[in-house]
Amino acid sequence: MIKVLKSGFFMTVQDMGRFGYRDIGVPVSGVMDYDSAAKANKLLDNPKEAALLEITMTGPTLQFEAPTYICLSGAFLSPTLNNEPIDNYQVIQVGKGDILSYGRLENGFRSYLAVKGGVQTDMVMGSRSQYHPVTPKKCLKDGSSVAYGETVSFEPAISGLKVDRKFEEETLEVYKGPEFSMLSDAQLGSLFGKSFSISEKNNRMAYQLAELIQGHKHSMLTSGTMPGTVQFTPAGRLIILMKDGQTTGGYPRILQLSEDSICQLAQKKFGDSISFKLV
Repeated sequence: MIKVLKSGFFMTVQDMGRFGYRDIGVPVSGVMDYDSAAKANKLLDNPKEAALLEITMTGPTLQFEAPTYICLSGAFLSPTLNNEPIDNYQVIQVGKGDILSYGRLENGFRSYLAVKGGVQTDMVMGSRSQYHPVTPKKCLKDGSSVAYGETVSFEPAISGLKVDRKFEEETLEVYKGPEFSMLSDAQLGSLFGKSFSISEKNNRMAYQLAELIQGHKHSMLTSGTMPGTVQFTPAGRLIILMKDGQTTGGYPRILQLSEDSICQLAQKKFGDSISFKLV
C-alpha cells in the first residue's frame, strides 16, 4: 500500500479514462497530461492504461509499505526519497517504509507518480479514474491509502528519458470547431492575434481565460462537447473544457484543442500565457 501522510493540494487516481458513457452524461476523466503519464508507465513497462497518481501544484508525502519501483513525470516538484533528491523520468527502486516527499514547484502544474504494475483501486464503469459522484471520493486525502503489487526485482528496458519540457511552450495547436464560421474578422483577429492568460478559474473540468474578446448574440441548442472544446460565451469569455468537463453545452464551440495541446494546457497554472495556432 501507499499510505498518504499528507495529500498536498489535489491528488487523484487516474488512468487513460472512462469511455462509453458520455451519452448518459459521464465525462471521460483520466489523466490531464496523457503524454507525461504514458511516459512514466512506459519506463516501468506498465500497460499504457495502468492507473497512477496525478498530483496538482503541491505534492504529497507518501509512505510505501512494500518494495516496488516508481517513476515520476510531468511537472517538477523537487521530489525526494528519504530526503535524497530524485529526478523525473527515472526508474527508481523503493523499499518498505520509504517516504516520498515533494517540495517547490519548479515548472509545470501536474506531476505523475507511476508504480510498477499500476495502482490498484476499484474499477468503476471500466476505469479507476476518480470523479465524484461516479466514484465515492473526488480525491485522495490525508490518511487514505492506495494498493499496489509488491515488486522485489525489475530490469527496465529503458532506465530513463531526457526531461521533456514541451509543455512549457505557450502556443496551442487548435482545429476549427463546429461554430467557427460564426466568428467575425474582428473576433478572429483577437483570437489569433494575441496571447491569453490563464484565470484563477482552472481545474480538471475547465480552464477559463482571463481576457475577453468581442462578444456575440448567437444562440444555439445544447450540443455535444468533448475535452479540448473551446466554448465562447455571449460576454466574450473563452472556456476550454478539460477531462472532467461536461458532455454537452449551449455555448458556441469555436475551437478544438489537439491532444498534444490538451497536455500542454494541463501543465499551465494561473497567470501563465497561451496563444492559439490554427492547424
